[in-house]
Amino acid sequence: MTPLIHLSERATAFTRRWFLRDCGIGLAGIAMNSLLTREASAARQNALQNARPKGPHFPAKAKRVIYMFQAGAPSHLELFDPKPELTKRDGKLPPPELLKGYRAAFIKPNSALLGAKYKFARHGQSGMDFSELLPHTAGLADDICMIRSMQTDAVNHAPAQILMNTGSQQFGRPSFGAWTLYGLGSEGEDLPGYVVLTSAKGTSGGASNYGCGFLPTSYGGVPFRSAGDPVLYLSNPKGIDDKAQRSSLDALNELNQAALDDAGDPEIAARIASYEMAYRLQTSAPELMDLSQEPKHILDMYGIKDVKEASYARNCLLARRLIERGVRFVQLFHEAWDQHGNLTKEIKKNCENTDQASAALVKDLKQRGLLDDTLVVWGGEFGRTPMVQGGNDGRDHHNRCYSYWLAGAGLKKGHIHGETDELGFNVVRDPVHVHDLNATLLHLLGFDHEKLTYRFQGRDYRLTDVHGHVVKGILV
Repeated sequence: MTPLIHLSERATAFTRRWFLRDCGIGLAGIAMNSLLTREASAARQNALQNARPKGPHFPAKAKRVIYMFQAGAPSHLELFDPKPELTKRDGKLPPPELLKGYRAAFIKPNSALLGAKYKFARHGQSGMDFSELLPHTAGLADDICMIRSMQTDAVNHAPAQILMNTGSQQFGRPSFGAWTLYGLGSEGEDLPGYVVLTSAKGTSGGASNYGCGFLPTSYGGVPFRSAGDPVLYLSNPKGIDDKAQRSSLDALNELNQAALDDAGDPEIAARIASYEMAYRLQTSAPELMDLSQEPKHILDMYGIKDVKEASYARNCLLARRLIERGVRFVQLFHEAWDQHGNLTKEIKKNCENTDQASAALVKDLKQRGLLDDTLVVWGGEFGRTPMVQGGNDGRDHHNRCYSYWLAGAGLKKGHIHGETDELGFNVVRDPVHVHDLNATLLHLLGFDHEKLTYRFQGRDYRLTDVHGHVVKGILV
């Protein structure tokens, strides 16, 4: 009888008053959980939406970019910006008023002036000046837009490279290539949308120069190696055939998709996409890297003697092949221009390694009808001082002025923008800051640089931070 009495007592205890008093918290929890679930779902959708390509804000001139980044900082005074007065004053001290408030990276500002060791000449109908070190690039005089008034904030290589490529000297910001891919998406299915090719010794700024920062990882640059598999571990290990790999990948994708549906984290979507891309790369990448398919006259135009030998020239030809296959952004890094000493010999070697191939890439794009909607960029992180370093044959870092050249979609041809003083020390007309250049490149890609943003940690970030103006003087 005791169990029955106990059950009876419990039954009479379940009154309406008991229910409202003791279950209120439970009902509130259910309601709260419902609200949080809806909010979490909305947050997941917003996160995924934020991670998707936005599309151009207005009709774009350019659809893709090839960026030939000459890391180490080429001397504008030896290559693009002739200064007869500097040559005339070679060995003399610079004017004291010129150095007021000036701080060099390494040398004492009152070091003697150093005149250019190579001659300049005018080329093309535009009469654009080029050093004798650049006979092939000089042939592009009527096809390119030269900016002689670039300026930057940083004075050392790593921060200056990161600033040039990400708009900030701090690590962790998305690169220009990542912003481009975030804005436009990728055209190809079998190759990454953003590919990185390196020659010489890479870059001081490392992977930050082409990283995705806080954007989803699918927008970051993918480095392709010069030898062996283009991407590490691209080939299947022994004992794994295509069927087994496909089966394993399908199972892994199902697990990731379940996690994506539950959490809505864009990084999971990026992981799924990267696994699928790696699978397709096993077929597309080897074909891409096989330059034996190219006719001899094309190899000769780029200066490629051995199709298997890693070189800057090989990377230039690969850049053309990549954009033909739908890659949105290709960036070449060639760090070899840091001539604090032995400038005369080393810069000549640099030009021998890069001049012909850089010019060939522009000519090749033009003859294939690709230059009209491709943006080609050539330049480094800063310039070099008019004052000597390293005995009597070197130049220090110089952020007050340097040169860049551009070609392709929406740009004036045979045009020189900006001017430096008679010693190549300061900009005297039409300065172009790093942020201005990036704003202009985004404009050519169809974006208002102030509106291409990504919300991260409560703030809307952009490539140009809170700076930058479109340089209308170089646009058609």
